[in-house]
Amino acid sequence: MDEFHLCPVSDFYKRILLPLSYSLLFVLGLGLNVAVLWAVYAGRGRRRGRGAALVYTGNLAVADLLYVLTLPPLIVSSALGDAWPFGDVLCKAVRFFFLENLHCSMGLLSCLSLHRFLGLCFPVPTLWLRTRRMALLASGSVWVAVALEVSPTLVFAHTGFINNMTVCFEMTDPRQFNIYLPYGMFLSVVGFLLPFLLVVACSCSVIGTLYFPVKAGDAGNPNPPHVRTAKVRKKSLRTLLALCVIFVLCFAPYHVVRTVYLFVRVRMAADCRALGVVMVCLKVWKPLLGFNCCANPLLFFLGSGHYRAKLRNWRRRRNQRVLPTVSVVAHPGSTKTMGRITGGVGGG
Repeated sequence: MDEFHLCPVSDFYKRILLPLSYSLLFVLGLGLNVAVLWAVYAGRGRRRGRGAALVYTGNLAVADLLYVLTLPPLIVSSALGDAWPFGDVLCKAVRFFFLENLHCSMGLLSCLSLHRFLGLCFPVPTLWLRTRRMALLASGSVWVAVALEVSPTLVFAHTGFINNMTVCFEMTDPRQFNIYLPYGMFLSVVGFLLPFLLVVACSCSVIGTLYFPVKAGDAGNPNPPHVRTAKVRKKSLRTLLALCVIFVLCFAPYHVVRTVYLFVRVRMAADCRALGVVMVCLKVWKPLLGFNCCANPLLFFLGSGHYRAKLRNWRRRRNQRVLPTVSVVAHPGSTKTMGRITGGVGGG
């Protein structure tokens, strides 16, 4: 491949911000998702009624775990100023699995949202759709569909030379962006926009069902009595709002900036200032994109009544160990009493 030069951009974020943020995401994402997989496996027998939800959660943890496993080569490359010392095969593999696991995460989150929507709004007619077997089928379909969707990445992504340095192109060779643009837009629409719209539609429908239910005597009422209880409303809205926040904060900024970058790269390739700005924005937003691999496990643990109860019990025991106890001692033959403060269990 012939050498070529691109517009220069600041490498501060490459050598400092990206390695630090990727390292933090790797440590937190690895630990949290391994914990989720252990909890899902250990809790299969205890939570039989949540079999389908656990299937989606387990697959989501696998996708997030595979995502964080692609970070170590990117940490080294960013620390070296985008130099790529790992060869062309690993370059293609990292770019492929990055998109595969990112889009699987979005697809599985939309499946979780649809699962909750059907369970709250149409519990009886859709009972057959919310079984463990259907969840396995839906999760497998997401993995296969996304693999087919991102398979062209194995052709577009490769190593090349920029300013006498071997790099791994994130999307494709800059001279092929005219060809890559339609495929990049396809990824943004199918991989991000459609799942995002599905999550928003399910959330709005569930909010309408919970807060504006039809009368119990109406014919065809899909709302069971328990749906209108305060406890179910609180739990459902908390989960749905968390899913929306994950999409808005983690996924939306990166995909918007990525779309702008594609158009600038194709239509304004000679404008080094505009290209430098959107390139820096794209790189800076990538760590926030990866934060979803930490947010998803937190959503699982904080959304589970079982683990919230464990957390409350742990905090209660911790407070009991540090809070002092007061005892009153009376001396024989005296009307005076003396107060004595002793430490609680484990206290010094």
